[in-house]
Amino acid sequence: MSNPPKSPERSYGRKSISASAAPRDLLDASHPLAQAWRVQVITLLPQAFPGILGTSLTGRALQDGLWQLTAHDLRDHGVGKHRNVDDTPAGGGAGMVLRADVMGAAIDAARRDAAPGSPLIYLSPRGRRFDQKMAQDLAAGPGMTLICGRFEGLDERVIEHYGATEVSLGDFVMTGGEIAAQAIIDAALRLRPGILGNADSMVEESHSSGLLEHPQYTRPAEWQGRGIPDVLMSGNHGEIARWRQAEAERITRQRRPDMWDRYGK
Repeated sequence: MSNPPKSPERSYGRKSISASAAPRDLLDASHPLAQAWRVQVITLLPQAFPGILGTSLTGRALQDGLWQLTAHDLRDHGVGKHRNVDDTPAGGGAGMVLRADVMGAAIDAARRDAAPGSPLIYLSPRGRRFDQKMAQDLAAGPGMTLICGRFEGLDERVIEHYGATEVSLGDFVMTGGEIAAQAIIDAALRLRPGILGNADSMVEESHSSGLLEHPQYTRPAEWQGRGIPDVLMSGNHGEIARWRQAEAERITRQRRPDMWDRYGK
């Protein structure tokens, strides 16, 4: 019995900006966009991409060719009739481990489309915790290649051989790295030029200055018996700035003492 035909890699991003471009333009992995921020994702669930990234501002930027996403199906590199990608852990134990030969082939394929100098990131619960500084560093680069972990993890030899950086979304465990990959892409992508309509909106948001963001208010002026703080209605921009700074410090000190300690150093 012959193997079923391989499904094509999924690439998202336009070669040109045109309202009449056919949907298949978003699925052509053979034409990397030279000026785009290029992201490669190695996953067992390529159908999960672009997911939420294909909507709103990130989706518009994807259509406009400001960035490009290629989802590489790990199963395409599986071995045997069933395209196996995992095997039992050496030394025994529960669960399955992603095979070194399968993942190595997938990385080699993905890196052929990756932007030169872009980092290789393995999404793993034991990795360095993702933060705004890492998002800024990724946004400043040409793109990235993300390995979505599954099962009990990835053969350690792959991480060592390719020098992959292990990154965790937080101190918890998920069934796979796909949701984490989308979160990391979004956090970095929104810092890229031209993605957000108002670049000033990034200046005062949480984590950008080492503090959590101050409270925000809008219309109506009174709701459920609660009014907007008078200082925000005063028109005195100096007083408003001081109030916002004081509130950011207060909230950070109360809710994130770890951030407050780092901020004071």
